[in-house]
Amino acid sequence: MKKHLFRRENDQKIVYCCATMPKKYWLQDQALEDLITEIIRASNRGVSAARNATGEPNWSFGQSLFFSSTIVTTIGYGHVTPLSRTGKIFCIIYAMVGIPMTLVLLSALVERLLVPTIWLLQWLNSRLGHLYQPFNIRILHLFIIVAILVGFFLLIPAAVFASIEPEWDYLDSFYYCFISLTTIGLGDYIPGDSADQPFRPLYKIGTTCYLFFGITVMMLTLAVFYDIPQLNLGLLFTTNEDANSETVRLASAGHGLQYGAGAFSPQNEENIHRQVVRVRSRRTDSPSPEDPGPKELRLP
Repeated sequence: MKKHLFRRENDQKIVYCCATMPKKYWLQDQALEDLITEIIRASNRGVSAARNATGEPNWSFGQSLFFSSTIVTTIGYGHVTPLSRTGKIFCIIYAMVGIPMTLVLLSALVERLLVPTIWLLQWLNSRLGHLYQPFNIRILHLFIIVAILVGFFLLIPAAVFASIEPEWDYLDSFYYCFISLTTIGLGDYIPGDSADQPFRPLYKIGTTCYLFFGITVMMLTLAVFYDIPQLNLGLLFTTNEDANSETVRLASAGHGLQYGAGAFSPQNEENIHRQVVRVRSRRTDSPSPEDPGPKELRLP
């Protein structure tokens, strides 16, 4: 027979007890609050409240590496936090230095991954360019990149987490992968927090690597998405001059995000629009009979 915790009023005091518990072991309201507070404090230090046993400390190497990755990637689950003043100060300094460096690293990885992405788009243009419009080919290219992201970094990892985590089903695992790769990081599902999790440090390190690669592919997908002018909503809030200057800036940067058929080329732009310099005489100069008016000088 299960024992249930319920409330009783005894001598104008609220007490908590079980159905078969003797009266002398009943807990008063304040005593229960103190017990819950101690359980929360112990859980923050790596003590399992479910089995009343001490598991792996929260600040082992695997746990610390996982915590550091959530800081520099701005995921921030919030399940493990520094408790001492020194730890909080170090966390602030580490985040101020680590977050910009991580963004630089992720940007460099995305730039390297753009090279095979460009090859894929060029291959699609060579195979389908005579059948479809460039916009349709870009949509197909974006669909392939999104399929790689969803398949290899959402669906397959969700199946892995569902098989490893005892209390997660497939929906919970897919939810965790999506919330993590979008850097939302609600912290309601954390891998490897079970007290009896085997190879817990190795599991945390593997999850850290997954987060880095997954966020990189997510940034690559966003870069490909924003490279399609018809889908870039930011262009709706820019004028023609701003759009032209942005196009020139991107084109001068080499093979950045502007890639594929129909990409901007400085030489093509120079052939279409040449600079026109008008040379006019000053007012103090008298016009010559052989000079009927202002001349136009075209720069090659």
